Amino acid sequence: MPSFHALPTAGPITVSRQLVHKTAAGEVLLICSERRGADAFSVTAQWPRAHCFYDVVAGRHDPLLVAETARQCIPLLSHLGYGAPADHRQIWKNLTWSVEPEALLAASAPAEIRLDVQCQDVVRRGDRLAALSMSVILWRDGAILGSATTRFTNHSPSVIARLRGPYHTALSSALPATGLPVPLPAERVGRDRPRDVVLSPGKAPHTFGLRVDGRHPVLFDHATDHVPGMLLVEAARQATQAVAFPDAALITGMAIKYHRYVELDRPCLIEAEVLPAQVPTHVSTRVTAVQDEEAAFTALVTAQRAPALGPPAHSY
Repeated sequence: MPSFHALPTAGPITVSRQLVHKTAAGEVLLICSERRGADAFSVTAQWPRAHCFYDVVAGRHDPLLVAETARQCIPLLSHLGYGAPADHRQIWKNLTWSVEPEALLAASAPAEIRLDVQCQDVVRRGDRLAALSMSVILWRDGAILGSATTRFTNHSPSVIARLRGPYHTALSSALPATGLPVPLPAERVGRDRPRDVVLSPGKAPHTFGLRVDGRHPVLFDHATDHVPGMLLVEAARQATQAVAFPDAALITGMAIKYHRYVELDRPCLIEAEVLPAQVPTHVSTRVTAVQDEEAAFTALVTAQRAPALGPPAHSY
């Protein structure tokens, strides 16, 4: 397939759902993007006042919007910034992100976020993008909201098919509509609907099963042949909140490594280890996704207990 046109040296380009690999237009957080230098970009995002999954809670935007906003920059800049063809796909290697809790306060209008993106360690094979690292600073109303760093690889359909082998055609849309494991209580993981719970009770303390609902409208916005990376991020959040229950912890950052794909057709365990807290108002955990007795995903999660935060600016 042909390449997207690369970003010009001046003038913003409006972001379409295809550029961030989304099916539903309502899931697109990015508005426009503009090149600021050879490997520097300015991206504008908008966080809605309400979202069916990443919703405002206790007057604050969901901190995982930082991770999802950074994630959408990966395909956007691969295609527009580095000319990756439309059918090329990106594979996450790592993601580290953090957020300032006070900057999450919701207002009466959607939050406009500016992202300063710097790309480094760009690898090409011939004239095609192979890999790059990305550093993102997120700004809101002139103050730093958070930051993210990530590295990913970029692959053609033929390479993806070779890497995935028989799993290449095992799409999430073919998952059974019934038979999901019983979820953890929604309030224990900071959710208000069982459908949004991605963990089921485990057989050992601080161990859970991963619930993979291929019909979830956000986590599975489109059919895929593996468990999406953002579902694993959500599992790390929910596991941390489950082991911190009943103190509803507000996640303030994660350091994530993706070691291998988590497959759709086999059980996956989510293990949460509580780490020594530096201060009483914080929670730290190490969350690991284990499939076939191998670690597929690890995340060091930091959280601030909600009672330690100031009052919300607005309630809904």
